[in-house]
Amino acid sequence: MRFSKTIFIVGVWVCFESILAAGDVGTATSYDPPYLPTRCRGYSEDQFPEGGYFVAASEAIWDNGAACGRKYRLRCISGLKRPCKDHAIVVQVVDLCRGNPCPSTLVLSDKAFSAISNLPAAKINVEFVQI
Repeated sequence: MRFSKTIFIVGVWVCFESILAAGDVGTATSYDPPYLPTRCRGYSEDQFPEGGYFVAASEAIWDNGAACGRKYRLRCISGLKRPCKDHAIVVQVVDLCRGNPCPSTLVLSDKAFSAISNLPAAKINVEFVQI
């Protein structure tokens, strides 16, 4: 009896954990340098995370600048011509999207975009969650 309760509790926890792991869904594009100045830290070069995985956020995520420095785990989930690579990356918000309107929910650095997509000039669907 005790063993079956443990299995039940673990099963419920795993199901609950998988529900929490699901993130928001949006779109992503890439942008080319120059990246400076940004709306987060101006001309400061040290705002960019090591590895070059950073994003500009759309108004939907920007939160009046509170998004600066936030990190998101994201992965490509779909797009035209099967653009997705099969892994997730962690990116950091360093800027507000400069387009009017912004072309996507998140605009990724070229390095971040090429890490999750096989097509460099595509618009892809992504799942993302703040970490």
